[in-house]
Amino acid sequence: MEVTPSSPGRRSLRTERLLLRDFAPDDVERVHAYASDPVVTRLTDWGPNTIEETRSFIRESVLEAGESDRRSFTLAAVVEEDDALVGTVAIWVEDAGHRRGALGAVFHPSVWNRGYATEAFRELIRFGFEELRLERIAATCHPGNAGSVGALTRAGLRAEGRLRSHLQTRHGRRDSLLFAILPTDPR
Repeated sequence: MEVTPSSPGRRSLRTERLLLRDFAPDDVERVHAYASDPVVTRLTDWGPNTIEETRSFIRESVLEAGESDRRSFTLAAVVEEDDALVGTVAIWVEDAGHRRGALGAVFHPSVWNRGYATEAFRELIRFGFEELRLERIAATCHPGNAGSVGALTRAGLRAEGRLRSHLQTRHGRRDSLLFAILPTDPR
């Protein structure tokens, strides 16, 4: 079974406070404001980004948005009230045959603890089940990332366990916590 959105290509989604939209070439500086921040990236397996790494990320995201058989949606999280680009959110098809997807997010620290990640995750989950026709959506995070754990569980994902030595990072191998949601789970 092929998993594709009902209308491939360019995408934007809305939540109560956020516009989740495809990246544009002129988003580089706003993304670099958080992608280069050591506080933001201390628990990730990437970064802090150089400006060229951020430019490359934006180029790849713009190209992704133009794919006709798009299976990955890396989107800018923009606060609609003031047009502030405050983060990156993503949902992608990991395995089309098994209808499995994954999601993730990173936000500027100035907006941490405001519920934006939870809000974005809920919309990405809706999109994943309704438009991508996924049957399982998973996410992982660093075991010490209480903010991500909270956002994922508030969005309806259930803790499923610990993936030992899951990722190679700039600091060595590390574990990840695994969360997932099914279409039949309460949200």
